[in-house]
Amino acid sequence: MSDSAPGTRIFKAESYVAQPPGQQVSMRCPACLRIGTFEGVGVQDLYLTGPEQQFLGQRRCPNPRCHAHVFVAWEPATNEVVASLPAERLDFDATDLPGPILTSFAEAITCHATGCYVAAAMMVRKTMEQLCLDRKATGGNLKERIASLGKTIVLPKDLLDGMDDLRLLGNDAAHVESQTFDSVGKDELEVAIEFAKEVLKATYQYESLRKRLAALKKPASP
Repeated sequence: MSDSAPGTRIFKAESYVAQPPGQQVSMRCPACLRIGTFEGVGVQDLYLTGPEQQFLGQRRCPNPRCHAHVFVAWEPATNEVVASLPAERLDFDATDLPGPILTSFAEAITCHATGCYVAAAMMVRKTMEQLCLDRKATGGNLKERIASLGKTIVLPKDLLDGMDDLRLLGNDAAHVESQTFDSVGKDELEVAIEFAKEVLKATYQYESLRKRLAALKKPASP
């Protein structure tokens, strides 16, 4: 196996052996985003031999409402999925997110799924920019707009401080040399995306959830 470009997996084999599709693999479905145990679809697997061993096969999402078809590669020793097509994606709740913010954040998730971590960092930063625009935060640059955001919406200080870290991660991604973070890679992006989800929840989703809960209360007695 070799990488020809970010997000691209090339599998090479000196020879291969066809085997029955008996091995189940556990992964997050790229379509419904649920974690499940994927079973074979009646097509033989390929066991690639050579300096590196690898299994390649086709599997189906076990969710009866989904049944997405996935091409998957996994390690023989651990059954760990190393690549899939479509790629596994981190889950997130899109409820009540404005269109431009949803588009940018979904693109960040897609870039992360395909291993394009620098592009993902830039899209997380753009998501924060669009949040500031949507909430009419003022300032000559993103740093100033994030600082003024606390005047327009109620957010814990930790979230505001973290938004500035997301800005810096995006800056590092856009420049030739990283200035703030050691790298812009998988670990940094997974933490950044998880943090961005919390910011979006606090800004757009908590109020909606509270209203749903309040609607379930018994009517007040006259």
